[in-house]
Amino acid sequence: MHTVRVWDLPTRLFHWTLAVCVIGLVITANMGGNWMNWHLRLGYTVLSLLLFRLVWGFVGGYWSRFSTFIYGPATVLAYLRGDGPPEHRVGHNPLGMLSVLALLCILLAQVGTGLIADDEIAYTGPLVRFVSGETISDATSYHKNVGKFIVLGLVVLHLLAIAFYKLVKKDNLVRPMVSGDKNVVVPVPSARDTAGSRIAALVVFGLCAAAVYGLVSLGHMNG
Repeated sequence: MHTVRVWDLPTRLFHWTLAVCVIGLVITANMGGNWMNWHLRLGYTVLSLLLFRLVWGFVGGYWSRFSTFIYGPATVLAYLRGDGPPEHRVGHNPLGMLSVLALLCILLAQVGTGLIADDEIAYTGPLVRFVSGETISDATSYHKNVGKFIVLGLVVLHLLAIAFYKLVKKDNLVRPMVSGDKNVVVPVPSARDTAGSRIAALVVFGLCAAAVYGLVSLGHMNG
């Protein structure tokens, strides 16, 4: 067995912070009232995190990069038949790829529609003045009646998959996302997780958060 660093600290912090924020978004959306102010803040945080993950997918640790877990249909089918190489048990396997991409896309759609949604009661997205009334109505309907249920469904599937791999395949997917390390049967590259890479990640996240702040600020200019 070989012990390798699979998930660098920035990836792990992204994962757990995103999980906490999504839980917070669900809670605050259902509580309504003044809690919607926190709903907005959490939404902006999620958007910042998603932008960070997109950038980190190109410059982050080895196993966090899209190039290491974007697979074609043939590879996915081979994995389902049990023909995947041992490397598929290190980072995101082909099914994990589908889960990650689906969550990223659906969460982007959810926060994106939230920016232009208006329930005419307790919530108005910061960018509603830039779109038509019809677009606002469609975005609000999707955000409240469609998107949130898709997000919840994907989260449930994610948790079920983790349980399946733990109980059936005897592969603990949670421990590496906590410690960063994993024991593997073949020698594979270890993710870079140095002080320099962590500082770089902090800078990237800061820039992403600044971009979100600037985007949201557009809705308040001369508004």
